[in-house]
Amino acid sequence: MNARRPAVFLDRDGTLIEDVGYLDAINRIAVFPWSIDAVRALNRAGLAVVVVTNQSGIARGLFSCEMVEAVHDDISRRLGEGRARVDAYYYCPHHPRGTVAEFARECGCRKPGHGMIERAARELNLDVARSFVVGDQWTDVALAHAVNARGIFVRTGRGASGPRPGDVAPPAALVDNLAAAASWILVHADRT
Repeated sequence: MNARRPAVFLDRDGTLIEDVGYLDAINRIAVFPWSIDAVRALNRAGLAVVVVTNQSGIARGLFSCEMVEAVHDDISRRLGEGRARVDAYYYCPHHPRGTVAEFARECGCRKPGHGMIERAARELNLDVARSFVVGDQWTDVALAHAVNARGIFVRTGRGASGPRPGDVAPPAALVDNLAAAASWILVHADRT
């Protein structure tokens, strides 16, 4: 029996919650109406749910790491009210054109780089090859391909427009939202 479990790596803005631009205040969080049910279904299926999100606003000086962590705490509280949970949050604070010296650089964690998933796999004992990456941007699909996971593109957030770039392979599934992604995952997940 494989002791490592598969995960669903979720993008945050535009996938789990509405993309409101640079999220710099708790009162701007808007959880999609289907997100709690979708995450709860994934939890019940025994899949780890892990948020992986680029947060270049930190490097740009628009908000702090503490703000990102407060947002994640609030999202967890809201999900918890619906008996759903995120197992862990990982975020990339870097951007090569940032204005905050500590974070203004290239890195391996900014999606489509796979540093966040590698870290999560180590820390949470996850089987990435049996996992899924769900997001509303083509960088999420590229990340899935880079780590040999299955990518699911959702048409919420930025996914509502824009064709697939020619340098990104097609996703395993293209769906309307996280609820549809969770349904697809539950059919295709290998939990052995």
